[in-house]
Amino acid sequence: MHRIKTDLCEGPLLSRLITYTIPIILTGILQLLFNAADLVVVGRYCGSISVAAVGACGAVINLLVNLFIGLSVGAGVCVAHGIGGNRKEDVRRTVHTAIPTALISGAVLTVIGIAGARKILELMGTPDDVIGLSAVYMRIYFCGIIASTLYNFGAAIIRAAGDTKSPLIFLTLAGIINVVLNVIFVVVLKLDVAGVALATSISQAVSALLILIALIKRDDACKLKFREMHIYRRQLVRIMQIGCPAGIQGALFSISNVIIQSSVNSFGSVVMSGNAAAQNIEGFVYTSMNSISQSTLNFTGQNFGAGKYDRVRSILRISLIMVFLTGAVLGGIVYLCGRPILGIYITDSEEAIEYGMLRLAFILIPYFLCGLMDVTTSAIRGLGHSMVPMIITVMGVCGLRLLWIFTVFRMERWHTLGCLYFSYTISWAMTFILQLIVFLKIMNDLKRPQQRPRFEI
Repeated sequence: MHRIKTDLCEGPLLSRLITYTIPIILTGILQLLFNAADLVVVGRYCGSISVAAVGACGAVINLLVNLFIGLSVGAGVCVAHGIGGNRKEDVRRTVHTAIPTALISGAVLTVIGIAGARKILELMGTPDDVIGLSAVYMRIYFCGIIASTLYNFGAAIIRAAGDTKSPLIFLTLAGIINVVLNVIFVVVLKLDVAGVALATSISQAVSALLILIALIKRDDACKLKFREMHIYRRQLVRIMQIGCPAGIQGALFSISNVIIQSSVNSFGSVVMSGNAAAQNIEGFVYTSMNSISQSTLNFTGQNFGAGKYDRVRSILRISLIMVFLTGAVLGGIVYLCGRPILGIYITDSEEAIEYGMLRLAFILIPYFLCGLMDVTTSAIRGLGHSMVPMIITVMGVCGLRLLWIFTVFRMERWHTLGCLYFSYTISWAMTFILQLIVFLKIMNDLKRPQQRPRFEI
């Protein structure tokens, strides 16, 4: 099968990083546009309560999904290390371990998501006028979660091999289907939030099918053969060594967001609606920064596997400059255009738009700090170290935010949305500084021959 791929271990880094990253950015933006279509359709045809219902599910879904999605990060890093070191058998075994792992992960998530939807939403303090719709959305969404895990594992493998264009094409096709089904299910059939959840599940199935076909048609070590699917112990252990800390980090990160969402919920459904729309808008800036983080992960992984440590240092330096410029420029532009954009999501509440603008002010202006944090974390993980960034993130992001919420935010004088949102800025800055120190320490250790990794099949 003909593939357009970027050589991650040779050539000028800046141009290679840009070429590799742009399709990832476009993929993420398209995904957000399709997700935004969910909120826009619901907001225009069902009202702000339905927008709040969908928004209330976001933090919960991320909490449940991130633990297993972290395993796909582990699979991608292992594939990148194998390709960089030209260990084809290792790559083959990793691919054929990753896919059944994705199936099992998706099955576990399906049971948890469907069975626990209502209870989890109750624990979050979701208002009575929202919780019924939110529970319906979550249960239908998790019916398609196996397809989502398959896509994420497959996309991680393909990107680690240097191909970022195929996931873009697949997501575009699936997203178009999602938008068409949104209109049919919500506007024509009047299914409300159940309609957008059903459309999302179907489109996820399409993207999973396409990514599997792409793996089957490959002609290199990443080629998937169903008869060879087997959970190889060594590869699974390595995937879990890198992926589990990444997943736990994501899950604990989401716990802090769930608690923040619960705090937002305490201000009522109007605030929830503005917060949900603002979060969706922020996603366009975040996905651009996160795309640079994904590129950093795979570039670092392959070059580390090839033993090109000086190139690894250059990768982080260039990536930090790229993500700073991306976050600062896009964050400022989106904030300035925030009010009319929020008006696309919310048509029946000027008050909700005001609350959305408040969130954008506190999040978007310093958003580049989040990008710096994520890029440095990805660089460390690309070096094969996943436990250390997990611990730092737990302390710097989750711990600090929870401490802020249960101390400063609890004070009557500071019990405001602005004070709540400010916890993001502090946690990003502190975590980035700690992650950067760890990266420099690891790279310094690699100068010593006895500290350099030995790869074995």
